[in-house]
Amino acid sequence: MKKVIIVVLSLSVVFGFIFWKFGPKISLFNKPKAPDRITLTYWGLWEDDNLIKPVIAQYQKENPNITINYIKSSSINYRTRVQAQIKDGVGPDVFRIHNSWLGMFLKDSSLSSAPGDIFSVADYKSLFYPVAFDSFVKDSQIYAAPMEIDGLALFYNEEMLNAVGGTPPKNWQDFIDLAVKMTVKDQSGVKTAGAAMGATGNVDHWSDILGLLLLQQPGVDLTNVATPAVAEIIKFYTGFITDPKRKTWDKNLPSSTEMFATNRLGFYFAPSWRAHDLRISNPNLKFKVIPVPQLPGKQVAWASFWGEAVSSKSQNPIEAWKFVKYLTSQQTERLAYQQAAQIRLFGEPYSLTALTPEIASDPIVGAFVAQGPVYKFWYLASNTLDNGINDEMIKYWEDGINATLAGVDSMTALQTVNQGVKQVIEKYTKPTIQASPKQGIN
Repeated sequence: MKKVIIVVLSLSVVFGFIFWKFGPKISLFNKPKAPDRITLTYWGLWEDDNLIKPVIAQYQKENPNITINYIKSSSINYRTRVQAQIKDGVGPDVFRIHNSWLGMFLKDSSLSSAPGDIFSVADYKSLFYPVAFDSFVKDSQIYAAPMEIDGLALFYNEEMLNAVGGTPPKNWQDFIDLAVKMTVKDQSGVKTAGAAMGATGNVDHWSDILGLLLLQQPGVDLTNVATPAVAEIIKFYTGFITDPKRKTWDKNLPSSTEMFATNRLGFYFAPSWRAHDLRISNPNLKFKVIPVPQLPGKQVAWASFWGEAVSSKSQNPIEAWKFVKYLTSQQTERLAYQQAAQIRLFGEPYSLTALTPEIASDPIVGAFVAQGPVYKFWYLASNTLDNGINDEMIKYWEDGINATLAGVDSMTALQTVNQGVKQVIEKYTKPTIQASPKQGIN
């Protein structure tokens, strides 16, 4: 019996030592380990600290171990700077990209895709307008999420339209008829313009307008533009200068934005942010904004907006994506909108479809969310300053428009444009093929 007791005690000592050495450490004095402190660097573009700080403060309150270091970046050379810094491993964790830039950033592997438990593809589709999916999702991987939606809408001068007994146009024929009626000309040319279209130098956002027309035109293949369908669009656009029956614009007029701000332009195509500039330029200007005119049987609007992305070199990609998810939540988009509305007419139009009813009736910003379901895009977005796909694409089209205005046949002009379009697409959207190592002969 004593031997049994001795064996049991010996085994107890041995197992006790093993459990103490290798088992979980349990102590009344142990406390749960505090989460590691994380700092995320966030690059914005236009939002001043006073606008973004309340948004960041709320996030840090809910996530006390996270510090957000916000930097307002200059738009000059922004795209090339952020890609260069990411390549060097010193760039931001979270940053803003234009909705036409995905191909350029995927080409050099600059982006981290969203974890499925933070953003699933199904949830993404249900949250945002279809153009967000088209812009930021590739091969079922989500690479950015928008806090806003924007593009082109039609601004109209209420007094000028009322003077000709017109109502806001919904189709292009009504648009032309009203624009011609509002135009005042003398022997020297247009004095008061019905519509700012036809040129490149003094029509702000002309490339977006052209992109809209190309997307609306049946039968257009934007990767092969030397076709009669595209030539018809070139003739239509330049006809607002060259066609005596519908001339509403001159190349020597001030910019379209200045003309509209000074009550000398009836119809003006622009993104939402131009409304703030107009109100500052002329507080007494009476204008409203409606969706862009359409062709029969097809609804297409032009999108140009920004999304929040995560660097492939971020040391904390999961936390970075959680922050992006927060930025695009209903709570945050409302807060950001309210902050901006305190110092200007309105905030950025909501990217979330669920928030559309909250601003749909607004006489300015409502038009931009009303177009949400039919937004499309292409590489003709103005004001991205990307020194890349948009700027280079726009230059080829600018040369084509100017050649047509100078008397060159539109189909002839499009031959050169077509070559440029193919070169730009190849340069900025096609993946770089890595050469495989040569195999020796066994």
